[in-house]
This record gives sequence, structure tokens and C-alpha cells, in this order.
Amino acid sequence: MSSCGVDGALRIATQRKLAQFDRLRGKEVKPGEFWDVVVITAADKQQELAYQQQISEKVRRKELPLGVHYNVFADPPGAKIGNGGSTLYALQRLEGLYGDKWTHFTIILIHAGGYSQRLPSASALGKIFTALPLGDPIYQMLEVKLATYIDFPTHMVPGVLVTCADDIELYSTGTDHLRFEKPGITALAHPSSLSIGTTHGVFVLEPTLSSEYQELEYRSCRRFLHKPNIEKMHQSGAVCIQNNFVSTGDCDHARRLDSEIVYTDSLFYMDYKTAKLLLSYFKEEGTLCCEIDAYGDFLQALGHEATQEYTTDTSNVTKEEAQLIEVREKIFFLLKGTPFNVIVLNNSKFYHIGTTQEYLYHLTSNMKLKSELNMQSKTFSVFPAEAENCDERACIIQSILDSNCSIAPGSVVEYSRLGPHVSVGENSIISNSCLAATVDLLPNSFVSSLSLNIEGKIMYATIVCGIDDNLKKNVKLLSELQHLQFFGVSFFECLNLWSLRVSDHLFSGNKASLGLWNARIFPVCCTMDESVALSLKMLRAVQSKLVLKAYGGKCFSIEEMLSYKDVKDMLKFRQKLYEEISLQK
Repeated sequence: MSSCGVDGALRIATQRKLAQFDRLRGKEVKPGEFWDVVVITAADKQQELAYQQQISEKVRRKELPLGVHYNVFADPPGAKIGNGGSTLYALQRLEGLYGDKWTHFTIILIHAGGYSQRLPSASALGKIFTALPLGDPIYQMLEVKLATYIDFPTHMVPGVLVTCADDIELYSTGTDHLRFEKPGITALAHPSSLSIGTTHGVFVLEPTLSSEYQELEYRSCRRFLHKPNIEKMHQSGAVCIQNNFVSTGDCDHARRLDSEIVYTDSLFYMDYKTAKLLLSYFKEEGTLCCEIDAYGDFLQALGHEATQEYTTDTSNVTKEEAQLIEVREKIFFLLKGTPFNVIVLNNSKFYHIGTTQEYLYHLTSNMKLKSELNMQSKTFSVFPAEAENCDERACIIQSILDSNCSIAPGSVVEYSRLGPHVSVGENSIISNSCLAATVDLLPNSFVSSLSLNIEGKIMYATIVCGIDDNLKKNVKLLSELQHLQFFGVSFFECLNLWSLRVSDHLFSGNKASLGLWNARIFPVCCTMDESVALSLKMLRAVQSKLVLKAYGGKCFSIEEMLSYKDVKDMLKFRQKLYEEISLQK
């Protein structure tokens, strides 16, 4: 099939699924028409509450199918347990809620725990609630995932589908339906370059006799590799030769190009028998004291060529705990021999939206994704005549822009109000904010406001930083602060420019882990406008190298903002924008 035919089929299939989901929004679903249970995991009780509030609002506004069990499960308190541990705990919660009935349900389990340090606009309300520029009402990642999987429940025996909150899988299967009916574990596989394979899971498939191109193939899997190097892919037999057609400018002229590919992972399904097996193990174990990976630690135990070797390999582990190897070995022997099937989707795309750069690229510059999802440059927003000149390569979602406002290419404005004489530079993100005064925001800027509840009073703080700032990076000593960067400038120099004294009190939480995430640098104010203005002064001080007069009030770190966030007030701000836009439409 030509490249144009492949892309066209993918776009048509995606649009059909979106339309089908759209018809179910706000309607009572029939048995078998949709998931029986939708589960979203959360990092802790506070995040669980934030997710529950947003789900309740969505159901109230009829943005989701009705008659479905929507559940949010926070990880248990204590040590981090990873998405593998979250999967086990969610199974236990399902049994506790529904008894034996849960084994007769079709269940989707979406891992959404964590505080999105690489995409801080999603930190407060969750990456599963990240808005995308399509739909009315606006689709968020939750709706997009439910829409793209719309065919799954009707062709699935009872079981659990496990997926993540920050990726989108698009696929076309022609006239065939994707079926999850085989026992054991069934995973989706997507053709990818070998370099992509080094950062994903890779399947070593049984050879196929057919040489014809098929959009959909059901294959057996010999082994699963977790983030292998290219040499290991070749040694294991994971590398395949794919016949590609590279367009030379139009659909009728294309040349064939044979290239090396591997098949990488995205989501997987387990039948209830396998789910009960894992649940039994979790009950026996009692509690977990280490992070386990639902992909790396479950899937590597599968296939007739699987070995125990991976259980001692901690090269891809961020934090090595003493219990990890023991837990991996137990899971290996528990799952060994479980049937392992792979559904190969040769006409599919996998998009990850988990970092600021991925978010900006996919929403403003990825023309293929924009076409496939029918994403718009301006979605459910108000633009006076003067603002209509905003670059088409910018993305505006549920926002109100005043006259003389300009948005440069490659930037995203979501859930915000921008006043007159606001200029947003290239490659910037404005989220949940109100920029009222004259603002000339330099390229690569990040601005996001949070509502806070401090002793019963609503206050505001605004995160500002550079798009490329590493919020996860930390140092152990105050003397090492110069190794941190804020908008390309040494953080130690920034603190001097802001007239902030370097001390342990400058950081919240773990004093042995000092970084932008837990630095108390963002002013807490009575109004959003004031908090935005003061935070932008910090940005301008860094850019101009002019010393800023010390702020006399309280300052919070991002870590503290999330502890004090008021989800209700943040949703209220968005609802006001929605109502005002609706009146002006």
C-alpha cells in the first residue's frame, strides 16, 4: 500500500472512532457497547481527590458516556510501587468494590499517577486531563484514549486493558476488528525504528510465512525485551525488514525503501485468569516496598524464550531497592508459561505527550497528528478581529484573547485570558493563567497559575520557568546550586537577582534533594493577576540581569503548590471561561 493510502486509511479509521465516541458522550450506554469499568490510578489520596472531582464534573456536564463505573485508585501510602504495583493494587480494589463480579467486566486501567515534572502544566490536574485542540466540549487525553479504544470492549472477553495516560495510539485494521479473546496476555505492537526501540519494550516475534502487507496480524511472541540496545535487538531476532513506500511529492509517485524495524509496545490486555493470578500473588505478598514496572517486570517473564536474566538487570531502574530482585523473581515464576500473544498493527502510530517539547510539537507542528485527529489551531476560543492574525502554527484552547494580542508560532495557550498588549514569544506555554497587563513574553517561556487553599482562603501562585528547564534535576548541597539552570542561567545567580537568601529554608521537603521543583521562589498572592505579574517580574529580572527588590510575602515551591492546590477553584476558573466563550460564540 502506498504511503498516501496508509495515511488516508489511518485518518479515516481515527475519525470514525472519534465520531462513534462523540455519539456516546452524555448517553446511557448499552451492555457491551462500552467499558464496564474505567479505572484511573493516582499517586496519592490528594491526587485521587483531584481526579475524582474532574471525573464528577465531566459526568455532570455529560462529556463522558453514562452508566459506566468510573473509579480512581490512589497508590497505598508508603514506598513508591511503580505502575506494576499500581496495577496489582487496583486489582485488589476492584475485587473489594465489586466482589467476584469484577471478573465478568471489561475494564480499562489507565496509569496516571505522578506529578508530571516534565510537563508542569499537567502537574496540578493530571496528565490524563491534558486538553487537546479538538471536540466540543474540548477533548482531554481521557476522552481521546477512550475514543481511540472505542472498538475494544465489544471484541473483548472479560479482562483488564492496561495503558498509560500520556500516549496516543492510532491504528487502522481495514475491515477487520481488533480482538482480545485469547487466554493469557495480549499486547499491541507498532513498527518502529531501532532507535525508538532502545527507549521502549521490543517484541521478539515468531516468524510469519506471509510476505504480503497486512494492516493487522495476530502473532505469537518468543520474548519481550525492555529498552534493549541495538546489538541485543539483532542478537535476539527482534529486527525485521519492512517494505516502506516513501512519497516523492504526491500519492501517485512513491519509491519502495526496505528498512530495518522492530515492533514496540504500547498497551496490553490480560484475561481475568491472569489478573486473578497476579492478585493472588499481591495478597500473599501483603505490601510492596519497591517500584515494579507493569511492562518491564510483567512482560519480560513471558514467551518460551524468556529467561531469569532480566531480574538482576537494574540498568533501567531509577532507584534500586533491596526487595526488587526478589519480587521480580517471584513474578517471573508466577507468569512463566502464561500464553503471550501480540497483535501487530502495521498501520499504526504511537505518540507520546509527556514533556513540554513533545506537547508543543504535537499540538502546533505535527501536521500528520493534526490531520489524523482533526486538531484545530484555535479551539473553542474567542478572538477579536485583531487577534485573528495569531499565527496558524500556534494553538489556542478554550481561551479569551483581547485586542492587539499576538501569539507566535509553536506556542500553546490553554484555559487562559490574555489582555491587550500581550505578546507571547515562540515555543511557549501559557496555561490556566490571566495575563492582564502589557506583557512581552520571550520565546521558550512557561507560565502556569494555580489556585491554592491556605487556611480556608483562596490564594494564587504562578509557575514561571523556561520550556527546557529540568524540574527533576536536583543537587544535594546548597554550594552546588550553580549546577541548576533557570531559563539558561545559573540558579545561584537567579537567587541573587531575586534578592533571595540561600539557606535550607529556601527549599521544601527533602533537604538532601534541592532543585527547581522544591525551591520556594514563587510569590503567593490574593489574586491571579498579581501572582502572574510578580512571577513575570522574576523572569524579566533573569533576562535583563537587573536585581529585583525582595518580595515581602510568602513564597511557595511547586511541590508546596501541589499540596495546597484548590481543584474546585481551578475548575471554576475554566468554567467561567467556558460560559463567557459560549455567550460570545
